[in-house]
Amino acid sequence: MRIALDAMGGDYAPRSIIEGALLATAELPEGAKIILVGQEDVIKQHLQDLNGESNTAIQIVNAPSVIEMAEHPTKAISQKQDSSIVIGYSLLKAGKVDAFCSAGNTGAMLVGAMFTIKAIEGVARPGIAGFFPKEHGRYGIVLDVGANADCKPEVLNQFAELGSVYYKHIFNIENPKVGLLNLGEEESKGNSLTKEAHGLLKANESINFVGNIEGRDLFDDSADVVVCDGFTGNVILKMGETFYGLLEKRGFTDNFIDMFNYASVGGSPILGVNGNVIIGHGVSSPEAIKNMMGLATQTIQSNISEKIKSFYK
Repeated sequence: MRIALDAMGGDYAPRSIIEGALLATAELPEGAKIILVGQEDVIKQHLQDLNGESNTAIQIVNAPSVIEMAEHPTKAISQKQDSSIVIGYSLLKAGKVDAFCSAGNTGAMLVGAMFTIKAIEGVARPGIAGFFPKEHGRYGIVLDVGANADCKPEVLNQFAELGSVYYKHIFNIENPKVGLLNLGEEESKGNSLTKEAHGLLKANESINFVGNIEGRDLFDDSADVVVCDGFTGNVILKMGETFYGLLEKRGFTDNFIDMFNYASVGGSPILGVNGNVIIGHGVSSPEAIKNMMGLATQTIQSNISEKIKSFYK
């Protein structure tokens, strides 16, 4: 198993990324490798400072350029072919790594995926899945949380399929419940998007659609997979992060609340592309990076990308 990790991506890169990678090596399966992609001299210096230069589970692939967080994604991908994001995707496309992870420019990660490994045939719009804690101690997922701000009903229907396949094989739930995020439980509620999407989801025999759910149902057992447009999903995601931060400042600790911490999972997978890709939070700490490597390992072992390909054959 080989996981490519963008060493230059994130607000605290490369130090936090490299430190997180070193932490992860103690928990990876035997023989697994983390491939740090970035400026080789810089990476080597940080590994030396962290006493990690002799760690055999860490390898380096040089990438001289960096796509900064504020750069225009499409321009950056086309103009910086020697950047850590582009080279990371090149490794994934060539089959030299089993997954690519980055806490860098989210837009560039999305554009890079579409330009290099591309969408799985049959998938109109790949989406980003966000994790949300459930009262019973398991995570649910919300799809999409930022890749597609504007969606058509057919895209929401496909998000339900992508989310169901992912949830089934990651959480070992045979028939995950799918809910459509709406402003009321009744079938007639919502805007034109959710009303049309409801009809498609209800008729989709490949998923276990349980109907509309409201915001208050996100954290109970109403649905395992929650479907919405990326604009709405991203607002919910950021609200959850803020909720956790406010309680942390007040010294409140609780196992359920701690699951809101972005670092507990470490990242969000892009579903519907030809490869395993995980996007981390820009402010990722070493702990978050370690957990992102764990998520990547789980994703590789579950063979999610191939499972989605099989679904659309």
